Amino acid sequence: MSKIRLTSLVNRVASYFPNLKSWLRTAHFPLTPVQFVSKSLKISALYSLLFTILFFFMLQKAKLSLLLLVPIYILLFILIFEYNLITIKAGIRKREREIDQEVLFVGRYLLVKLYSGRPLLNALIETANSRGIAANHIKEIVDDINTGSTIEDALNNALIYSPSKKLRKILFHVNNALQLGIDVTGPLESVLEEITKEEELEIQKYGKKLNTLVIFYMLAAVIIPSLGMAIFIVISTFINIPVDLKVLFVFAFFIVVLQIVFITMFKAIRPVMNL
Repeated sequence: MSKIRLTSLVNRVASYFPNLKSWLRTAHFPLTPVQFVSKSLKISALYSLLFTILFFFMLQKAKLSLLLLVPIYILLFILIFEYNLITIKAGIRKREREIDQEVLFVGRYLLVKLYSGRPLLNALIETANSRGIAANHIKEIVDDINTGSTIEDALNNALIYSPSKKLRKILFHVNNALQLGIDVTGPLESVLEEITKEEELEIQKYGKKLNTLVIFYMLAAVIIPSLGMAIFIVISTFINIPVDLKVLFVFAFFIVVLQIVFITMFKAIRPVMNL
């Protein structure tokens, strides 16, 4: 009976996320929505219990009411479950960046095959046999066709579940030309030129952001710490403040953390592309 109730609870929770199936497929998570929710609920319950035990000892030591453990457990459960949902979106974002890095190469490779006289299906098959994440996405289209879908249906499915806007744009123009019965090479070449111009603009914007960030980096992570440390040492000699090894270690730790923050920022704003 409890198993039936648990299954009903999982199904009810899964129904609150109607886009979960699409997210999982786009992120390439090999789970159904029910399986993902069931796994997430179990993980959330377990880790919430472990953290609540830690809070139990903390509350006991602080001589606070143990009734606080109930809202703490509920809050931890919700946060951990939300974190599991965020991992899906992080997986989608990761695949998007990987595909965007190779999307122009794949599009140009497909265009070359079409210009050489290959039919669209053969060009897709040869593109799928090349290397890279984007080529693997094309391979999914080919696999969909091999299982009985038409080229139009396979391209439509890829449009729905592709995490990359740029690849969706390419597939949309190919599919649209195919449905209109016109030559695919013209629209494909046009959209590749458009994507190239977009990426060139992204590089220009990145250059402007980089200049601003470098100035801020030089000021916050180089000039202020070095001058600040020098001034602190000079002042400490006049007022007899002892500067021992612990103070230097704390200061060095602060510098390292600051450097890591800036390295992360530099990586975050860098455009992912391969012109």
